[in-house]
Amino acid sequence: MYIQTHIAAFPARLIVPLFVSGVLAQTGQPTWQGTGAGTFQIVGNSGVSAQQLFLGTKNKVYIIDKVENNPLRVNDHAAWGSEYDLNDNTVRAMDVVTNTFCAGGALLGDGTWINVGGNQEVTYGGLAVNNTSQDLYKDGDGRFAVRFLSPCDDGNCNWVDDTKNYMKTTRWYPTLETLEDGSVIIIGGNLFGGFVSSTDNNNPTYEYWPRRGDGLEITLNFLQTTLPANLYPLTWLLPSGNLFLTTNWATEIFDYKNNVEHAGPAMPHAVRTYPGSAANAMLPMTPANNWTATMVFCGGTDLQPNQWRKTVVVNVPASASCVRITPDVTNTFEEDDDLPDGRVMGNFILLPNGKIFLVNGVNQGVAGYGNDSWAVGHSYADSPLLQPLMYDPDAPQGSRFSTDSLSASTVPRLYHSSATLLPDGSVFVSGSNPNPDVTTTEKWSTEWRVERFYPAYYSEHRPEYSGLPTKLGYGGPYFNLTVASSELGSDPASSLGNTKVVLMRFGFSTHAINFGQKYVQLNNTYTMNSDGSATLHVSQVPPNPAILAPGPAWFFVVVNGIPSMGQEVMVGSGKIETQNATHPASLPGVFAIQQQTGNSTGSSSNSNRASTLGSQSATSLAYVFAAALAGAATLLF
Repeated sequence: MYIQTHIAAFPARLIVPLFVSGVLAQTGQPTWQGTGAGTFQIVGNSGVSAQQLFLGTKNKVYIIDKVENNPLRVNDHAAWGSEYDLNDNTVRAMDVVTNTFCAGGALLGDGTWINVGGNQEVTYGGLAVNNTSQDLYKDGDGRFAVRFLSPCDDGNCNWVDDTKNYMKTTRWYPTLETLEDGSVIIIGGNLFGGFVSSTDNNNPTYEYWPRRGDGLEITLNFLQTTLPANLYPLTWLLPSGNLFLTTNWATEIFDYKNNVEHAGPAMPHAVRTYPGSAANAMLPMTPANNWTATMVFCGGTDLQPNQWRKTVVVNVPASASCVRITPDVTNTFEEDDDLPDGRVMGNFILLPNGKIFLVNGVNQGVAGYGNDSWAVGHSYADSPLLQPLMYDPDAPQGSRFSTDSLSASTVPRLYHSSATLLPDGSVFVSGSNPNPDVTTTEKWSTEWRVERFYPAYYSEHRPEYSGLPTKLGYGGPYFNLTVASSELGSDPASSLGNTKVVLMRFGFSTHAINFGQKYVQLNNTYTMNSDGSATLHVSQVPPNPAILAPGPAWFFVVVNGIPSMGQEVMVGSGKIETQNATHPASLPGVFAIQQQTGNSTGSSSNSNRASTLGSQSATSLAYVFAAALAGAATLLF
C-alpha cells in the first residue's frame, strides 16, 4: 500500500518507465579528451557550490548547495541547484525551493533520486529569517522536506518539493540507505542548526520512504548514546539484511526489520563520522569473497566527546589511521595501512578496476565552520591536501597506498566538497565552501571550479562488447555478451582469463560520504568462437537484493584492468517492492582467473584455470541464495 502512496505523490511524467526491456547498443570509447594518466583537468564551473552531487544520467551531474548567494540565478533568486552537462561543461540552474543545507540523498529502486532534510530559511550571511522582509533568498524551511528528481538528458526535469510528502520531524545531517525493496531508511540528524549534536538538538530516530505504517519516526537508541558527533551516521546495508552503523566512537548492527540493536566494537583510533569525516567505503563484493561486505575507514579525528566544544579544533591534527571490519563475519576491526598523511574530509571513490581513489580533504582540523576567533576565516580546517592517493585493497598490507604517477590537484577542497565516478571512468570533483555564504575574499573561499581526474586507464583502448540487456534480475538465466576478435589482443585467452564484469553504484556524494556507493562483481565465463571472437557468459545479480539493492546501476567489463565505458542498466523490477530472486543458472565455458579465489567457505584456489564454472561459483551463489531465503545471518555482535 505504501508503494502506491509513493507513486501517487509524483507527477505522471515521473512514473513513465525509465527502462524498457531490450538490449543496449555496443559500447565505444570516451568522447572527452583527457589530459593524461593521473592528472586533474579544470573543465568547467558548477554554477552552485557542490555541497552535494550525484550522476543522474550518463551526461548529467546534479549539484545541490545550501541556500546562499551563488551567481547563478533562477526564478529571480540565487540558485542552489544545478544540472551540469558532461558533454559541453555547461550548467542549467534548477530551483530547489527549500533549504538543502546538509541534506541527505539516495537512489530509490524505481530510479528516482530522493533528497531529504536541510535547514531553516536563511538570508544573507546564513542568518535565520525572522520575518518576511528578511527573506531575500526566497527559500523555504528545508528541515521537513522530501524532494524528488527523475533525471533527464533533455533539460526538462526539475526537483519536486511538495509539502504533502514532508516528514513529521525535522532532520539536518540525516543519513539515507537504500533497502532490499528499493525503499530508503532515513536515520538521525539534528532538529535545527549546530556544529555537533546535543541532547536538546538530537533527533535519535529513523523512518522510511515510502512511509510505512503511520509514518511516524521510531527511536534508535544508538543515536542517544553516541553524542555529540552522531550526525550523518555512516550506514551500510549488509548481505545479511542488517544494517551496520558507526557514529562517534561506537558501532552497531541494526536489525531494522525487527527494530533490534546489537552493540558492536568501539571504533579504533578516531571518530570517522562528521565532523571527523573520515574517508569511508564498502570494498568490492566479488565471487572471490562470496559477496561479503567489508568497510574501510581512513582518517578522521581523535577528539573525545567532551572536547568538541572546548577545543580549538582547527589546530587538531587529522588521524592517519585506517581500519577495516567485515560485520557479517567478525566483530573485530582489522588494522589497515596508515595514510601517508592524516586526512579529514577525504572522498573514497571506487573505480571499475577495483582500486579506490582518495581525493579532497585536509591535514588539520575538522569539518564545519563558524564565527569563532580562532577559525581560519570561518573554516574549522586548514592545510588542504592536494595530493591524491590510490588505494589497492587487494595489495599486500604495507603497500596498499600509492602516489605513483598521480599528479596533485591545484584546487584546495575543504568542507562541502564532493566527488563521483563518471561512466567513462574519470572522476568528477567539485565544491568547497567552509563559509556561511558565498565569499571570494577568505583564505578558503567559495569554490565553483569543476575538475576531472583521469586514472591510468583513461586513455587506453576500452573493451567493446555488445548484447547487454537493459534489465538485470536477481538470479535466473545467464546472458551473453559478444566480444569481437579485434578486442582481444595478441593473447585472447589471457585477456579473457583476466576479464571481470562489474555493476557499480556511484552514490550520492556529500560530506566525505558517497551514500549508496557499491561495487558488485558478477560471475562470468567465456567461450572462444571459431571466428576469433568470444562470448562472455554472465550471471545476473546474486540472488540477494541486500547485496545490491534494486534500481539503476552502471555496468562495466574490465579486461586486464581496463574498463569499458559504463552502461546504465536497471537492477530488479524497476519498482519499489519485494524483489523476485531465483536460483542462478550454471554457466558454460571457461571461467576467468578473477573468479577462482573464493568459494562458499572463503578458501582460496587459483588452480585449474581451464575448468568449467560448475562447483565453485555455483556453490557461492547457492550460498548467497540460501542466505537471502533464510533472512538475516547469525549476529556476531
